[in-house]
Amino acid sequence: MATAQQGILDLLSPYPPGWGGVLLAGAVSTVAISACAFAVGLLLGTGGALGKLSGNRLLRLLLDFYTTVIRAVPELILIVGLYYAGTDGLNRLLAAFGLPPVNVNGFVAAVAVLGFVQGAYMTEVLRGAILAIPVGQIEAAKAFGMGPVLRFRRVLLPALLPNALPGLANLWMSITKDSALVAVVGYQELALATRLAGASTKHYFVFFLASALLYLAITLVSNVVFKLIEGRVRRGQPRLA
Repeated sequence: MATAQQGILDLLSPYPPGWGGVLLAGAVSTVAISACAFAVGLLLGTGGALGKLSGNRLLRLLLDFYTTVIRAVPELILIVGLYYAGTDGLNRLLAAFGLPPVNVNGFVAAVAVLGFVQGAYMTEVLRGAILAIPVGQIEAAKAFGMGPVLRFRRVLLPALLPNALPGLANLWMSITKDSALVAVVGYQELALATRLAGASTKHYFVFFLASALLYLAITLVSNVVFKLIEGRVRRGQPRLA
């Protein structure tokens, strides 16, 4: 029994020949990809939500097409398609201008693709949060002479955050899992590191269990962070229970 435990500890050691360091590096990559893609998605979602509510019919139709298609197609297909088709399209465009082709960095590609996908979901989350704001608050801000930027910063943003935060928290949890899909384009994050460790040692159960615990740790820490943020944005509001 002691020998078996020692063997597992050796496998999970952060120092070679253990694979613990590889798994931890993969977990850091997962968090980095997720955080950057979440930020990209948040920017796209904010612009998309405001665009849908702007009253511009053509812009709304384009954004409806974007959100419908992205949410309808499986994310694995989107990631593979956007990565390879996007890279090929970029190089063809560069070739048309007589410029040399480029190799897209795996991290940048993963962030861009996941952020583009998340932007569609965040558009609808933020649009719903904005629609939940009483119209009187926006009309009062206009009556005080606030411009669009000041109105968004002083009225819309503080009012929409409490409504949007649960949905955004769910999307963050989702993107930490979806980051595993970028392994198909060859970028090493936690899921790919786990498969490499299992394939090299044939101890699949040990490494997949360790990977699951790392994902669980990321989720638990994320829950704490979002609870702190929610307490901050809901300060001064009455509690429901």
